[in-house]
Formats: sequence, C-alpha cells, structure tokens
Amino acid sequence: MAPHSKPLDNNPTETAENKIDYDNYDTHLKLPAEIGTDYNFKRRIVWFNALGFLALHLAGLVGYLLCFKAKLLTIAWMGFVAAISGFGVTIGAHRLYSHKSFKATWPLRLALILLQTVAGQNCMYIWVRDHRQHHKYSDTDADPHNANRGFFFSHIGWLMSKKHPAVKSKGKTIDLSDLEADPIVMFQKTFYKSLYVIFAMALPIAIPVYLWDETYLNSLFISYFGRYILLLNITWSVNSAAHLWGTKPFDKNINPVESKLVAFLSIGEGWHNYHHAFPWDYRASEYGASYSVTTFIINVLAALGLAYDLKVAPYTMVQYRALRTGDGTHRIFGKDAQNKYGRITYEQSPDVNHQGCVENNVRNEALENKPQPAQLTKRPVQG
Repeated sequence: MAPHSKPLDNNPTETAENKIDYDNYDTHLKLPAEIGTDYNFKRRIVWFNALGFLALHLAGLVGYLLCFKAKLLTIAWMGFVAAISGFGVTIGAHRLYSHKSFKATWPLRLALILLQTVAGQNCMYIWVRDHRQHHKYSDTDADPHNANRGFFFSHIGWLMSKKHPAVKSKGKTIDLSDLEADPIVMFQKTFYKSLYVIFAMALPIAIPVYLWDETYLNSLFISYFGRYILLLNITWSVNSAAHLWGTKPFDKNINPVESKLVAFLSIGEGWHNYHHAFPWDYRASEYGASYSVTTFIINVLAALGLAYDLKVAPYTMVQYRALRTGDGTHRIFGKDAQNKYGRITYEQSPDVNHQGCVENNVRNEALENKPQPAQLTKRPVQG
C-alpha cells in the first residue's frame, strides 16, 4: 500500500517520512484499496462556502420560526415542493441518471430534470459525476464525501473544503458520455443558473404571495430557505448517517448500512448496504415499494409507460450475497442461515454481468464445481 493511503493516527505528527507533496500528487493509483484514506491530509477550508452554508442554515431556522406566523397553506407548500423536488433527486439524478437502473421517455426525463433543478443540488451533470465517483471509489480519498473522515465531513464538510487531489484526478476519469449525448441534460448544464433562479427561487416564492396572499418575507424564508435546508440535509444524511450507523446484511466489508430513519426521511434511499451491493437495482432496496415511496412512484410511472426496462437483482443473487458477505443481520439469510448452510464463497455466487456493478471482494477460495441455486438449501454445515 502506498504511503499516502495508509491509515494513520487522527492527530499525526508530520515528519519528513510521512509528509506528502499534494501539489504534485501521484495519480497513477486505480483501485479503491490502493487509494485508501490518508488521515494525515489536512483539509483547506473554503471560507466563502463555509460562511455561505452557515448563513443558509440560519436563514432556514428563521423560516421554521416564521412557520408559527405563516399561513398553513404556505407550510404545506414548503413540504410539497420539498417532496416533489426530492423525487427529481431520488428518481432522476440517482436511480435513472447515475445508475441507469431503468429507462425513461423524454417527457419523464424533462420532468425529472425540472424537479432536480428545483432541488438546487447542482446541475444533473455534476450530481451524477460525483455520485458515480462516490460508488467507484466509495469511502476512499477519491470519494468526494469520504465517510471515513467522519459524520461532519461526509454530511457537509466536503462542500466547505477544497477537494482532495484524488477526487480531482479520478473525477476526470468518470464516464459521462451518456449524459453528454442527452440534449436535456446538456441544456440544463448550460443554463443551470438561470433555470435555478426561475424554478427554484422565483416561482416557489411567488406562488404563496400571489395565490393566497402570504407575505413576501414569510414566503422567502419558508418556501425557499426552509425548504432548501430541509431537502439538503435529508440528501446529505444518505452520504453521512447511511455510511456510519446501521446494519450490513449484504456486505459487512463496506461502510454503507441499512438505516430505517434515513430511508424514511429520504423516501427510500436509506437501504444503503443493499444499494451499494446491487447499485443497478432500480428499487435501491430488497423490499421494493413497500419500504420506498420512490420505488412505488417508479412502479406507477412504469405502469403508465413512462419508465421501462427496470433492472432488478435476482432473488438468488441477493440470497447468495447475504450468506457470503453479510454481517448476519438479514431477516432470512442471517446468522441462523449462515450456521445452517455455511458461508457462500465468491466462486459459488451466480454469474451476473450488469453495467456499473463491480465486485471488489477477493475470491476467497476456488471450487471445482459451482452449485446451482437449488443446491443451496442442501449444502451441509461447514465447520
């Protein structure tokens, strides 16, 4: 392992031996295991961003206090806009564009781009680039919001500091050709600032003022600042809390976890251990629509013919993965099943080739004959 990827003390003493020249950072490393997390690296704060986020949160708090004086319609409007713009992130930016877990007709793509603009989390092109990089180099220095650096950094700190050289280097290698071929995505990228001012600021603020005579001040702080801060922190919780606190029924070797709280707040994005194990699955969870409003909406869109070619991880593959690398907390394939049937090895797992699905686990043993799925329940206990 290269010197800059070796985990060190949280408060190391920089010496000639461990000092790294980050201005001339070596970018030849390719695999996440080769990059790791360098705890010597000192973040450089971008004060404009830091003070901006502080002011934004203070304005959001003012908005929540003004809810006691505002009209109920205005409060309902804040929740409504936050919810529908959230679908622009969960359905559009995440499951459609980042992971290509289903396909969408152009009217649906246009609607999702519009809703993602209202969410105000950068243009679709940048959002998808960062998220694909996050999955490819998850929780390493090449991950924009590396959770190994703690809750604050993975939640908001990554937006308040300069990027690690590995993030800059590896970000240039992310394939975005599909986005560049999409005229709707590129139109939004080109005119994002203007579209943001119109759809994320002007319209959400103006509607309460002109339709039910809300005060401009209340509408500004509630419909914009309050709503914006609410959605931002819910989205950020997937990067932070869902990488730190929870169970790992599908892969105990990675940081992402299953978080019921995050799943509830983010309308279905908190089943994160499953999602990182099977990123191409449009459901982003084993449970499907029963535990995810986002999945339910995609199912409705599919029934209407607006979404199609929905990708799903086969049940047998989920079963094998939980038995092979899970932490034993799976409700069906947990410790009891692992004790009964033994842990499944890499060589016994079904062969599946999905775009965007990369197994980083080392093959732990080679077996001469790969058992068929039906043989799983007949496999004897291993000592």
